[in-house]
Amino acid sequence: MSIYLDNAATTFPKPEQVYLAIEHALRKIGAGPGRGGHSLGLEATRVVFEARENLAAFFGIGDSSRLVFTHSATEGLNLAIWGLLHPGDHVITTTMEHNSLARPLNHAALRGVDVTWIACDRRGGIDPGQVRSAIRRETRLIALSHCSNVNGSVQPVEEIGLLARRSGVLFLVDAAQSAGVIPMDVREMNIDLLAAPGHKGLHGPLGTGVLYVAEGVELSPLIVGGTGGYSDSQEQPAAMPERFESGTLNTPGIAGLGAGVDFIRSTGIEAIRKKEANLVSALSEGLGEMRRVRLYGHEDPRRHCGPVSFDVEGVDLSEVGFILDREYDICVRVGLHCAPAAHRTLGTWPRGTVRVSPGFFNTDRDIELFLNAVRSIADK
Repeated sequence: MSIYLDNAATTFPKPEQVYLAIEHALRKIGAGPGRGGHSLGLEATRVVFEARENLAAFFGIGDSSRLVFTHSATEGLNLAIWGLLHPGDHVITTTMEHNSLARPLNHAALRGVDVTWIACDRRGGIDPGQVRSAIRRETRLIALSHCSNVNGSVQPVEEIGLLARRSGVLFLVDAAQSAGVIPMDVREMNIDLLAAPGHKGLHGPLGTGVLYVAEGVELSPLIVGGTGGYSDSQEQPAAMPERFESGTLNTPGIAGLGAGVDFIRSTGIEAIRKKEANLVSALSEGLGEMRRVRLYGHEDPRRHCGPVSFDVEGVDLSEVGFILDREYDICVRVGLHCAPAAHRTLGTWPRGTVRVSPGFFNTDRDIELFLNAVRSIADK
């Protein structure tokens, strides 16, 4: 059986209750939510409502109608950027962003939005003082990732959120790598917009995600159309969450996502964070002791979450990934990881890195076998 160490892309395996919830929605319900008053349609509506309530409570959202289901964090980030910003607005972001945020901001710049890219340090970190200095009168939004998908660097979201609130600037957080691993409360962190995928740390299936939109934040929808309700009007409803949920929702996926959050809450997010931190520490220590291996990231575990990036001197990255896969049956990712600016920041452009990302279901033995495999590659 493969050793799966690519959890930064998608967590695998999922908790058993996630598989069961998806199967139940597919086999026993079948109908779409809000698409009929019959018993199966009502059951689908209940499943979606309970998952929405569950996720809202998980992120400290007081009104669950402010949480919108999307098919990915990418969709949520696009909705936030395209729905909020207008020509002349100013946005502050960083050089450590994934393309899911960087590309929408680049497109926004083409239509007249002014974007300031704050350079992070060689470990991927940002000083909140840099953000404070970049704020000006026309600044509308601060947008950044909580945790880097390349090297796991964790940004000081709490400090930046407080700074944004005091400055009257909206705050958008890409929680693709942190949701489900690091405790998050949107009110305590002063987050106005939060995008997260369902298929990573939340342990849900592919094709699911959420976007939180704080009260008072007005967005234009990306997609308009049928919402199940408000059928007497040809205008897109203003009510939340229907305003942003046109089309039939992915009920099996949302059922699985709700079950994933149930698993996190029953296990304890602190226990999940502690286990993953221990695995990351073992990885970093083991790789750091090897000759010809270079690590990229924070040594402080409080500033690190999930992914570990490295390279092996004199060995092509693709060869490392190929050998790990074919000779040792170990799954990792190599390349630029959809974050070219981050690699320029870390000094790993254009070659990229080998990224290994343990998850909750990995074991100490997995890490031991991985380190032995890398050692054999580095020693050749």
